[in-house]
Amino acid sequence: MKILGYVGDRDLPDVTREDALMLDTINIAFGHVGKDSALETKGIRHTDELSRIRSYNPDIKFVLSVGGWGAGGFSIMSRTQEGRSIFAESCAGYAFAHGLDGIDIDWEYPCNDSANIDAHPSDKQNYTLLLDELRKALGQEKIVSIAAGAGRYFVRDTEMDKVADICSYVQLMTYDMRSGFCRQSGHHTAPFASKGDDSGLDTRSITEMFISAGVPAEKIVIGVAFYSRRWDGVPNVNHGLLQKAATTGNYGPGYTELVNNWINKNGFTRYFDEDAKAPFLFNGESLISYDDPESVTAKCEYLKHAGLMGIMYWEHKCDSERVLLKTMHACR
Repeated sequence: MKILGYVGDRDLPDVTREDALMLDTINIAFGHVGKDSALETKGIRHTDELSRIRSYNPDIKFVLSVGGWGAGGFSIMSRTQEGRSIFAESCAGYAFAHGLDGIDIDWEYPCNDSANIDAHPSDKQNYTLLLDELRKALGQEKIVSIAAGAGRYFVRDTEMDKVADICSYVQLMTYDMRSGFCRQSGHHTAPFASKGDDSGLDTRSITEMFISAGVPAEKIVIGVAFYSRRWDGVPNVNHGLLQKAATTGNYGPGYTELVNNWINKNGFTRYFDEDAKAPFLFNGESLISYDDPESVTAKCEYLKHAGLMGIMYWEHKCDSERVLLKTMHACR
């Protein structure tokens, strides 16, 4: 079971020896697509930390993640062979120059302009062509990975069987499954479905959907949320679970903050959904969904049973006490 973590560039100095020994791969967030189609890395300033972290664990991998929510440029860049080549070669040049082990593409999302970024129907085919160009530039020894949205839209708008052939592995963002676009309160990162919930917005359902789309189980990495989602104006029915809320699922506190200030505090009570194997908080009008050691353990047990590659998380700084990371490590 591999453990991968997304670490913001500014947080690399906080990665400890203990962290490094628990992690197989660090995804450094984020590089971007520049206006000239080349990789833009002005936000990456702490690559000097990599040698220190490697001194703790010589086997750890470093992968630069490019993109993130609201990061555009992919669609326009990938529409031409020239654009794809410029981007891929610049990624390869940066990776080799800084001793990185690969590149992770976090395009959120092909064919989708919901983040107010450029998009086009041809993104479906161009996504595959871009990854193929990146693989050619990096060679077979380097990592080429993606972060995939955990929904039907991502399978519909990509060619996942072809993508899986190119990529070293596929990271499913099995969080935000209910998010800032969803007014139904519920789990945003649950291992399994709640009783009576046939939405398919749970880790097992999403994983099975990607496998059906042609991604081998042994290339799948599932995700853990080190942060929460909150719905307000929730009816006091079923402890607020699966109700129509007044708000969408807004970004909530990180796990350490939840432990310190929210779990069974400030009027919130912790509940545990035995069907979904997921915790949530409710105070009579607001529901908070998150991952905790119980749900993380359930995800680890599921991935091993299903023959998946491993587990990853977003993001490192939200679990400052490393409770969830230690839980993953204990599940190996």
